[in-house]
Amino acid sequence: MKTIESNPPKQEHIQKKISLTKLKKWLLGTNSDMGLLMKVVSYALLISVGFIFLYPVIYMISYAFKDLGDLLNSSVNWIPTQFYTENITRAYDVLDYIPTLLQTIFVAVLPSVLQMLTAAVVGYGFARYDFKGKKLLLVLVMSTFVIPPQITVIPRYILFNQLGLLGSIAAYAIPAGLGQGINSAIFILIFYQTYRTIPMSLIEAARLDGAGEFKIFTKIGVPISASAFIISFLFSLVWYWNETYLASIYFGGMLTTLPLELQRFVAAYNNMFPGGAGGGTGINEAIELAATLLSIIPLLLIYFVSQKWFVESIDRSGITGE
Repeated sequence: MKTIESNPPKQEHIQKKISLTKLKKWLLGTNSDMGLLMKVVSYALLISVGFIFLYPVIYMISYAFKDLGDLLNSSVNWIPTQFYTENITRAYDVLDYIPTLLQTIFVAVLPSVLQMLTAAVVGYGFARYDFKGKKLLLVLVMSTFVIPPQITVIPRYILFNQLGLLGSIAAYAIPAGLGQGINSAIFILIFYQTYRTIPMSLIEAARLDGAGEFKIFTKIGVPISASAFIISFLFSLVWYWNETYLASIYFGGMLTTLPLELQRFVAAYNNMFPGGAGGGTGINEAIELAATLLSIIPLLLIYFVSQKWFVESIDRSGITGE
């Protein structure tokens, strides 16, 4: 009788324990699946971090389409009372947008391509060949990434002036083609690490089949390092696109870019529309943000188009950028 009476409480205890275990799994999850509480925390963290990154862009877009009345009205925060495009139109005219955009593409794309190709060749040489002084030379190449460019800008300026390279794209293209472009060392390192993963047996098999070194590089090395090529080109494109310090020194007034025009936007606007001429107002925050929006739209479009390959390449290369 005692045994029979003790069974029900024991079963209730087991059921209660099972229920608590299920509740714990539902809230906290398991090794293979996140629970409700972990999902809420993860999504809240992701949304918070995403908002921090998106806030400046949202703010920029909101203010770019505000008229003067909305700017002065404290009750208008995010959504303008009307779709006002005069800010975009004026910024477009002041930036001389299409010619400036074409020059920016030219200034950014050409050295990016040269830097990508040179980094691939140099990285392949360091990874697949052994020669005297290799380690020392590799350290010297990597040290160029550590040294701030402000230290070498004066000697480079003097050298480029003596060679007659100032005021032309050659001031960007020649260093990029010689492995001394903007942050070239980091791309050489990426290709170096990528090419080290190639099995030596694969290269020896290609040599036995009669393939030369150039063919081995193009047929084996290039396909394997496709992710490194994408990373190198996209990062180089962004860095050359946004560079203003070196561009203002090397190009002078011969070439210009959207970031350079954005730096002198206020002065250019006041010259084109003195005292709010043309039936409008003087420069304000909305017009400046409209110009900023126009200058970053091309890069945003490039990212949206290449997002899939960009993310996959970063995952394969194992870098996170700067």
